[in-house]
Amino acid sequence: MTQASLRTQVNSSSPHGGSPYPSLRSMTGQGRGETSTAAGSVVTEIRSVNNRGLKIILRTSDSVSEFEPKMEALVRQHLHRGSVTVQVRFTPPPGADLPRINADVVRSYAEQLAQVADSLAMGDAVTSTNIDLAHLMQMPGVLESPSAGSQNRSSDEQALAAKWSLVQESIESALDRFKQMRSDEAIAMAESIEQDMTLIQARCEEIAKRSPQVVARYQERLRERIEKALSENGLSVGDPVDLIREVQLFADRSDISEELTRLGSHLGLMRGVLAGDSAETASSESGSRGEAVGRKLDFIIQELNRETNTIGSKAGDAEIAEHVVEIKCAIERMRELVQNLE
Repeated sequence: MTQASLRTQVNSSSPHGGSPYPSLRSMTGQGRGETSTAAGSVVTEIRSVNNRGLKIILRTSDSVSEFEPKMEALVRQHLHRGSVTVQVRFTPPPGADLPRINADVVRSYAEQLAQVADSLAMGDAVTSTNIDLAHLMQMPGVLESPSAGSQNRSSDEQALAAKWSLVQESIESALDRFKQMRSDEAIAMAESIEQDMTLIQARCEEIAKRSPQVVARYQERLRERIEKALSENGLSVGDPVDLIREVQLFADRSDISEELTRLGSHLGLMRGVLAGDSAETASSESGSRGEAVGRKLDFIIQELNRETNTIGSKAGDAEIAEHVVEIKCAIERMRELVQNLE
């Protein structure tokens, strides 16, 4: 395999124009969104770490806990992998949660007390001036929650819809910042991966140059050993057929051209996946791409490692072994980064 063909394979899927990694995202990040209206204020904080699938942990105020199914569905529309913690805190407007005094109930209690006083001939013992309001406040039905006694179902539904709209806006704001941070991190990781792929490409080119020399050196060493053995017995090399056959067998056993070709192909595929060029990424708008990219890159890493191990075992040369070690180190660095990509 020539260096030119290896370079062509690796660069064949390089991105052209626009953002080099349009949809790549890290699985770690955080984002915060805050929204306030007359209905109250909501603060949403989102954090995520690595995970094989998508795990969502919701932590919400009691007053908005009824929206948790909607919250989870909203988050799932935007994310596909990672362990995601979503914290939503709702603060009602001032005085909104204070209990209300039911004046009608207080008036009814006062009138009943006056009637009882009259019926018992207590005269002026019970009047509007000596009724203890503190005691009345402890009577059942005097204090009620803001929503108690509401007879307007339509009004309640409107208030609930307004609260959800507030929560939704806060979550979407946090998601926007969260996704931007993950995209920024992914770009930095992809650039590091590109650097390691360039290193691997350079090492493969050195191996491709070195490989024919290994066979030639083996042939020369084999000839020297045979001539030495024959000369010690007063003989000389006659028909070189056996020598040629032995060299050919060694060349076949140590041939790594196919492995180098596949390495170049895998690197080209990896560049394409990073850039969003593969056929599987065509449906990125529907979210299927985000679910597949990290795993696909991980599979490619496994193939890179397999081909590199084969090269190391077949080559039998110290210089090639040194290149193989450097390639393995680069692959391991890429593996660690790829495992953090969605």
